Amino acid sequence: MKAILLSKDADQFQARVADVAESDLPEGDVTVKVDYSTINYKDALALTDKSPIVRKWPMVAGIDFAGVVEASAHPAWKPGDRAILNGWGVGETHWGGLAQKARVRGDWLVRLPEGMTTREAMAIGTAGYTAMLCVMALERLGVTKERGEILVTGATGGVGSISVAILARLGYRVVASTGKISETEYLQSLGAAEIVDRATLSQPGKPLQKERWAGVVDSVGSHTLVNACAQTQAEGAVAACGLAQGMDFPATVAPFILRGVTLAGVNSVTAPMERRLEAWRRLATELDRAKLASTITDIRLADAIAKARDVIAGKVRGRLVVDVNA
Repeated sequence: MKAILLSKDADQFQARVADVAESDLPEGDVTVKVDYSTINYKDALALTDKSPIVRKWPMVAGIDFAGVVEASAHPAWKPGDRAILNGWGVGETHWGGLAQKARVRGDWLVRLPEGMTTREAMAIGTAGYTAMLCVMALERLGVTKERGEILVTGATGGVGSISVAILARLGYRVVASTGKISETEYLQSLGAAEIVDRATLSQPGKPLQKERWAGVVDSVGSHTLVNACAQTQAEGAVAACGLAQGMDFPATVAPFILRGVTLAGVNSVTAPMERRLEAWRRLATELDRAKLASTITDIRLADAIAKARDVIAGKVRGRLVVDVNA
């Protein structure tokens, strides 16, 4: 089988498309013939070794995949079932989905929603699934569309694009922050009502600023997240899920103790199964398929490593869907 194999020897990192024996697949009670995978920002970090994502070497990359069950010793799964996997350390400590086959624990898998294709599932991928988890977090914290505007940072990225589309479909007024003002038409087509330049958020700012956002979906971190919190309305909420600008959080407690702002962390890797199932159920019904299609760029397995560099460089918009069999 073909797979993207990551290796590191004496600090010499290598990412390559390799022929891997199926017998080398790790332990697991379900074997899946992979149709599609994708390149999320986390995948890009792993494929370029820009961050210590991989914790076991050698590693088959890919934090998610969608495909058809080929063999199963798990009571919930049988050959022919269509399944999705997101997270659980796949592509980090357990061989991942940028491969033609994967062997995993059946407890990690989610059934492909009725009417959704495996390609659409990976157009959503971990990025889109995380976007829905962020929306669900804001809803749990009482952020309704009547409360006011929602800010989405990193809006042309995977999480950002899907967040804009979902929130707009739900009736929120969405303001998209991006460094790619040339992509205004794309963001408006997803449902963004207004576009703001990320430069207005990415520099150090005052601890408390003019209140504007009822809620925020942030995949950027660092000063952008700090400013988003500083501009959030009293009793508003911020869902944080990424670190495209940085992992640092150079903030004060002012928004939290003076305005009652809630900063909610969203971790898609080990989210409870009940929440995963709800997220995928809602993605199947609340994400406009035409808008999803407009975010997709299809690539082959052999293209994934080069495209990962483009993701890190901020040259990719929307979602990269990897046909692992092309």
